[in-house]
Amino acid sequence: MVGAAQGGRAQRPLVTAWLVTGARGQLGHDLLEVLSGRPGDEVTAMGRAELDLTDEAAVRATVRDWLARSAGQPAVLVNAAAYTAVDAAEEDEATATVVNGAAPGWLAQEMAGAGRLVHVSTDYVFDGEATEPYPVDAPTAPRSAYGRTKAAGEQAVAAVGGDASVVRTAWVYGRHGNNFVRTMTRLEGQRETLSVVADQVGSPTWTADLAAGLVELGGRDGAVPPVLHYTNSGRVSWHGLAQAVFEELGADPARVRPITTAEYPLPAPRPAFSVLDGTAWTGAGLTAPRPWREALSLAMHEGFRN
Repeated sequence: MVGAAQGGRAQRPLVTAWLVTGARGQLGHDLLEVLSGRPGDEVTAMGRAELDLTDEAAVRATVRDWLARSAGQPAVLVNAAAYTAVDAAEEDEATATVVNGAAPGWLAQEMAGAGRLVHVSTDYVFDGEATEPYPVDAPTAPRSAYGRTKAAGEQAVAAVGGDASVVRTAWVYGRHGNNFVRTMTRLEGQRETLSVVADQVGSPTWTADLAAGLVELGGRDGAVPPVLHYTNSGRVSWHGLAQAVFEELGADPARVRPITTAEYPLPAPRPAFSVLDGTAWTGAGLTAPRPWREALSLAMHEGFRN
């Protein structure tokens, strides 16, 4: 998304205006950090306090105002906001439907013809019963309220069309907020043994890598694919991930004991298989994600004890 050549001479790249929703979440923090490394670009960060995604009028007015202020510049909106309380959504699906399902459609409508939308979605839109990685065109069949509402958001974005891309990801963790890796890091120092589910498999994804990928996608020239998958490469169970965390901490991974999903029931069903096929991402010429184990090591060396 740069200036075109004119008169045989290349123009200087245009300053890109970025709007990041969900800016106070774990992914939002890393998006802002990545964007801080793009001198000259203008970044507007909005968390829940600045933008209530259940208020349609406020959402539309906010985007229109930002676009007006950004007139003449390439504009990219990265929607990293979501109702992510998977179990709470089982009891509050109405709110999750607005935030995850309706709001992305409002954003897409306001961005249509005015800029690019990059909308973050999830592996929960699938049924979790596959044995091979889900391609981008696999049928969605969510089994939880969270999954249903995120699938509705994907459909709302697709219905608008335009310069928009839905990016599904899975098993995210970062230095900010609550996540599995931070929890395992804390519990290693508090408990002699832990029991962790071993029959759910996915691809742990470091939010710093995901953020870099989303920014690369948002800022690239030309059309973007309507649906993409981004996770760190490879696969592991939650039990295996917990053991890897212990290894990074210099602790004995045998202290992490395997259990089944049935032994750890939760209100919302979890996908047994959450591995996403990332070939469409690399096929679009985007940077290939690093292996999950390498990403975990780098992430933990950046301070998960903090």
